[in-house]
Amino acid sequence: MQAETTKAPAAPAINARQESRWSLLKRDLYLSRHYYVLMAPFMLIFFLFTVIPVGLSLGLSFFHFNMLELPRFVGWQNYSRLFLNDDVFLIALKNTLLFAVITGPVSYIACFLFAWIINELSPKIRAVMTLVFYAPSISGNVFFIWLIIFSGDSYGYMNGFLMRLGVILEPILWLANEKYVLAIVILVQLWLSLGTSFLAFIAGLQTIDRSLVEAGTVDGIKNRWQELWYITLPSMRPQLMFGAVMQITASFAVAEISIALAGFPSVNYAAHTVVTHLMDYGTIRFEMGYASAIATVLFAMMLGTNIVTQKMLRKIGE
Repeated sequence: MQAETTKAPAAPAINARQESRWSLLKRDLYLSRHYYVLMAPFMLIFFLFTVIPVGLSLGLSFFHFNMLELPRFVGWQNYSRLFLNDDVFLIALKNTLLFAVITGPVSYIACFLFAWIINELSPKIRAVMTLVFYAPSISGNVFFIWLIIFSGDSYGYMNGFLMRLGVILEPILWLANEKYVLAIVILVQLWLSLGTSFLAFIAGLQTIDRSLVEAGTVDGIKNRWQELWYITLPSMRPQLMFGAVMQITASFAVAEISIALAGFPSVNYAAHTVVTHLMDYGTIRFEMGYASAIATVLFAMMLGTNIVTQKMLRKIGE
């Protein structure tokens, strides 16, 4: 009887706690209703054109669907075919990982270093240099200039330069030789990498409170590298995260440059990537279930890399 009397008040207490949480939630929703109304159009578009397509693609990856017949459930067959029977996908996966490992970190570090250096210049020179570095990424198909540089005849700039120096005796088919084509595409990707992340870093450096630098000097900051690690980078975590997401996405989504320079498909699939493989099955062969499986694998790679990057960025300044 005594035990029952002690347990009896527990239910009203739990109900009161739940009611208080619901009441707090309702009150917060009511007080913030204007913000939710303003966010509603964007969230609606985001769910319609991003969240729902990603969910449908994930579900469709377990089906055979050729755009003509009704989807037919095949389970894990698309994924087993992808990793066990598709040699071209393995080549594309290797090339994509190579792109990500090289162009991702190098372009990310280059974006920040150039932004850090340019930020120290006077406002007029800083504006000019920002435009100079950012121009290639907003100039449309400006990377086609590399077709002239690496042209396979003697009129190509690279062949002409090397032949004049006596390094080679006859022109090299740079973009038709599997030994060179991947390195050239990586080079062009790095050249185009100073884009949105670069501007985000410039903006982040402009918003750093100078009083933090002065306080750091008083607290024992001795040089610019310590200022960078303990003050500048921790103050720019949002911009650093945004830049990381943009650079990771760009490094995994290489396709247009590879197709423009090396063709589609490239010689012996030397510059083939996961995105070009996805385009092959999605827009040419119309094997939408298999293409969805490729897209799901690419999405998982991007998501995993972003999670690892977020954990690394949280340790900045520690």
